[in-house]
Amino acid sequence: MIGPIIAAVVIVLILVIIVTGYKKAPPDTAYIISGLRKKVIIGKASVKIPFLERMDKLSLKLIAIDVKTSNAVPTADYINIQVDAAVNIKISSEKDKLALAAENFLNQNTQYIASIAREVLEGNMREIVGRMRLEEMVSDRQKFANLVKENAEPDLAAMGLDIVSFNVQNFADGNGVIDDLGIDNISQIKKKAAIAKAEAEKEIAVAKAEADKQANDARINAEREIAKKNNELALQKAELQKMEDTKRAEADAAYSIQEQEQRKTIEVATQEASIAKQEKEVILKQKEAEVKEKALDAEVKKKAEAEKFARQQQSEAELYERMKNAEAEKFEREKEAEAMKATAEAQKFAKEQEAAGIRMVGEAEAEAIRAKGIAEAEAMEKKALAYQKYNNAAMAEMLIQVLPEIAGKIAEPLTQIDKITIIGGDGGNGVGNVADNVPSVMAKLFETMKETVGIDLADIVKAGTYDAKVNKNINVTGLSGDDKKDVVATVSGAVVSEAAENNESI
Repeated sequence: MIGPIIAAVVIVLILVIIVTGYKKAPPDTAYIISGLRKKVIIGKASVKIPFLERMDKLSLKLIAIDVKTSNAVPTADYINIQVDAAVNIKISSEKDKLALAAENFLNQNTQYIASIAREVLEGNMREIVGRMRLEEMVSDRQKFANLVKENAEPDLAAMGLDIVSFNVQNFADGNGVIDDLGIDNISQIKKKAAIAKAEAEKEIAVAKAEADKQANDARINAEREIAKKNNELALQKAELQKMEDTKRAEADAAYSIQEQEQRKTIEVATQEASIAKQEKEVILKQKEAEVKEKALDAEVKKKAEAEKFARQQQSEAELYERMKNAEAEKFEREKEAEAMKATAEAQKFAKEQEAAGIRMVGEAEAEAIRAKGIAEAEAMEKKALAYQKYNNAAMAEMLIQVLPEIAGKIAEPLTQIDKITIIGGDGGNGVGNVADNVPSVMAKLFETMKETVGIDLADIVKAGTYDAKVNKNINVTGLSGDDKKDVVATVSGAVVSEAAENNESI
């Protein structure tokens, strides 16, 4: 069971680590996990091991910076100007640059990052201002911005930053040089504009005159062509009218002739159609009569045949139904007979099985009772033989085996006494009285056993032991009080136990 328990604990720990340490980074933030391992996740998910790893966040969002020169900076033509630019930077998502950014800006706010980048950009912007002329910078701001960006990118890359955009907002100087450049440009522009305007007006006048001439010529030519076309049109109209009149007269005559022919043809066709119609009506009536006659014959025959077929089908159906009912009744009677037979056989088999089971149970119970009686009789017989073999010595040995325990129980109250104060009386020894307590109780116990079971332990100890038979009995009478006290103490302790174990008598 230890293996599955350990596996379950490991699985639970893994699940707890996954649930508590699961981290999902958004696309605009880098999660940096450090500790047992170093890992950077952007727009992905990972697991942080609790207590063994930590996680820090580094924003990848744009940081807008307003970069201005704190004081005037001289250009390449020694004109002091101030520059204002709007810059957007961000922490690079490239692996190497992101590692540098983590070392420099981890757990720092955007204001701190912006202040560091602003100082770098201002220094590079001052450097580019000193390398370019004022007119060049003012006329081509994109070039100035690209130079500053190219110059600052290595410094910011060393910190883990990227320049997203660099736009120059304004150039300013305290001496009005930029304004003067603008005035000069304005004058030049106005002069060029006036010349261009005069040239344009001249070209417009020439073009207008030429256009008028061409328009007049075109108008005259157009009128001439119009007159010619009108004459041609009138001639063509007269010719077409003449041709139209001729064709109309021919058409009218042809129409009259055609109309007469059509009328004649229609009358003939009408008469012929009337005759044909009458002939068709006669033929149609004959056909109708024949059809009615055939339909009546067919209806009578079909009706008779249908009634005959219906009676035949009904008779066959009734006969089939009676046959099937008879077969079904016969089949049911056969099945009922078979079922009754099977039921009787099953009941007979069940009764036989029940009788056999009862007989076997009775035989098993009788055999068990007989075996139990035999075993009890044999046990009683063996127990009787064992009791017959017991003699006084065996019984005494059994009693002697428990004497040490009896003596210990008798002397046990004495062991519970913490302090004894003995006051002698009648010339007797108080200590001896206390010590005589255990032998006195033992003597009374021997007398009680002699009266109840008929066994005299004193006689057995004195006459039936090995020491008595070889005359090695120890006589304790005639001892002094101190010796008697030692002997009693020994009897109340280990001497009695040892004598019982070694079958020795004192």
